[in-house]
Amino acid sequence: MSRIGKRPIPVPTGVKVELEGSAVRVTGPKGVLSRLLSPEIQVTLQGAEVVVTRPSDAPKHRALHGLTRTLVANMVEGVSNGFEKRLELVGVGYRASKQGDKLVLTVGYSHPVEIVPPEGIAIQVPANNAVVVQGADRERVGELAAQIRRVRPPEPYQGKGIRYQGEVVRRKVGKTGKK
Repeated sequence: MSRIGKRPIPVPTGVKVELEGSAVRVTGPKGVLSRLLSPEIQVTLQGAEVVVTRPSDAPKHRALHGLTRTLVANMVEGVSNGFEKRLELVGVGYRASKQGDKLVLTVGYSHPVEIVPPEGIAIQVPANNAVVVQGADRERVGELAAQIRRVRPPEPYQGKGIRYQGEVVRRKVGKTGKK
């Protein structure tokens, strides 16, 4: 049995989980998330816990078992606590600012890059070289953070670019360092 899939998901107080066939809807203080799961995997609510079971040990069912449990657990975690990704801008003149809801990045191009967050995702700029992406949906928070990072990914020679907080960029030696 899957080690991840067999663990029950505790539902904290203030969070409501609704099951309708293969659809799961989770409501909490940070918002409402819903998702259509595989109909082959059974999701049940037992007291204050959500339990995910699979019908057989077929490779497809084994793969879906852990995935389904993790998706539901992320939904419960998202509506209760939320998720956040922190990015930092490294480079001379690289800075971020907010204009209304838009994030404006000045990262060495001839023009500023504007990014509009989707519904349910918030962007904060605590410093001019830091960006925080927050929201209830882990998938959408990670996707927006990756989209911001793709504007100017960190490069290995000088280390400039947009990186996740704590990300280690392996540096390469340039032409002059080969002697």
